[in-house]
Amino acid sequence: MLLKNTYNELLKIATKIRSYIGIGALTLLIFIVLFAMKADGKSYVGFVTASFEQTLSFNGKILNGNLIAFIIMQMLIVHVPLLIALVTGDLLSGEEASGTVRMLATKPISRTGIVFSKWIAATVYTLIMTFWLGFLSLFVAKWMFGTGDLIVLNSNGLLILAEYDLGWRFVFSLIVAFLALWTVATLALAFSAFAKNSVGPIVSTMSVIILFTIIGTLDVSVFDTIKPFMFTTHMAAWRSIFEDPFPLREIIESVVILTVHIVALLTITIVRFNKKDITS
Repeated sequence: MLLKNTYNELLKIATKIRSYIGIGALTLLIFIVLFAMKADGKSYVGFVTASFEQTLSFNGKILNGNLIAFIIMQMLIVHVPLLIALVTGDLLSGEEASGTVRMLATKPISRTGIVFSKWIAATVYTLIMTFWLGFLSLFVAKWMFGTGDLIVLNSNGLLILAEYDLGWRFVFSLIVAFLALWTVATLALAFSAFAKNSVGPIVSTMSVIILFTIIGTLDVSVFDTIKPFMFTTHMAAWRSIFEDPFPLREIIESVVILTVHIVALLTITIVRFNKKDITS
């Protein structure tokens, strides 16, 4: 029954216009970046490397598909959560807003099963968005700009990663990025269990992300104890995969914290939906 209900939830997502708005907006944003880099990418690269050109000599094709893919991921991973919340924040609250939540509860499946089916559907949608981001970033960018070594600017300076060492890093980074977006999807679903309309969960999700991001950037000692445990602190953990030496311990820590958030938020959603009065 869980699989059948999950299939129905996926069909609901597939029939909603907002589901395609997210994919369409993501596609448009990526192609805008690709067009901008094609038109004036050399100036962008020159601005980044200008401070190093007096001491270093750059040979080869710096502006390549790998660099463009890294730039796209860095730009859009902050904006994709809104597109995810746009769909997942409607999964439970949308049922109540349309008056179908009572009919849903009459099906031969528990309320916990209903939450699980919607959560799995949200997971599939998040996976599709992440895959589409990776496909356009990597394959389309490489088709347009070719391939080559990747230059990464980090806190320690300029790091050059060889082309042969990039494949597994991009795959791993997309997995970690998916985990971060999965956390956002589960957060939106949790808010959806408390709301009676679709706007509230979406706004609440983005408000939490913005609030936590601001707290994470504030150089105030009172927040130092909670920063490592906020999921927003680890949403950019994918970027650490492009460091050398590879910070395995930090990445594992981020994966664990994001996973704990997902489990905790899903538990809150289940408890809330099981206690919710849907008869009124």
